[in-house]
Amino acid sequence: MQYTKLLALATLLTGTLAIPLEKMTRACAYTCGSACYSSSAVSAAQKAGYKLESAGNDDDSYPHEYHDYEGFDFPVSGTYYEFPILSSGEVYDGGSPGADRVIFNGSGELAGVITHTGASGDDFVACDS
Repeated sequence: MQYTKLLALATLLTGTLAIPLEKMTRACAYTCGSACYSSSAVSAAQKAGYKLESAGNDDDSYPHEYHDYEGFDFPVSGTYYEFPILSSGEVYDGGSPGADRVIFNGSGELAGVITHTGASGDDFVACDS
């Protein structure tokens, strides 16, 4: 009798927790094309880019100033900088930057996440949030 109740409780808990746990591990704060980025991945890329920019990065690599030719309505004021965010989950440290970028301002505030995926030419489009 005790075993049956325990088994029923375990089944109930497993069934009710399975969906929220899956959503937590697969939660996309931003989706760029088919790439899913968690809020922690976005934050890590933003912080890494801001740290480099604050250190006086002045070469042609990342981060570099983003001119917003597309006219996005960012929630923070610029000057804006772009830094790659990688679908592998790693923080960018050189090489191919991929299609996706975090945009932040000179105060390190997140402006948004954008991608070349689905854009014309060398333009960007906003990632879904």
